[in-house]
Amino acid sequence: MKSSLKPSKRSKSQGLDNSRPTFGKKIVLILLGGMIGFLNGFFGGGGGMICVPTLEKGLGLDNKRAHATAIAVIFPLSLISCAIYIFKGSISSLPLLSVGLGVLVGGIGGSIALKFIPSKALRVIFAVIMLLGGIRLMF
Repeated sequence: MKSSLKPSKRSKSQGLDNSRPTFGKKIVLILLGGMIGFLNGFFGGGGGMICVPTLEKGLGLDNKRAHATAIAVIFPLSLISCAIYIFKGSISSLPLLSVGLGVLVGGIGGSIALKFIPSKALRVIFAVIMLLGGIRLMF
């Protein structure tokens, strides 16, 4: 089976920009990907806050597809970061199990809800959460 780098046949209305990224754009996206990975590893999460806008603006994905893709990108990063933190002895098992169960249930619920939330509402919810998170960090 041959691998192809051709753009998808889906139209932009289905969430994909059919234009092929230029070499410069690919370099910028790789650098942004590195920044997303660094933020995720450094803060233990939060890479999605950069990943979603990068996917929307950099690749022309609609916001629902950008959110879903961000989860797919962040998941392996989170697993690697988790393994490093476990190896260093930085993780306590009780919070991992109790909070992890809630995150698992919430993640499933959120991914199901994503199908039903209008794109504009999703954009507003995401912006409000980012704004509130930034304000909370300042105080």
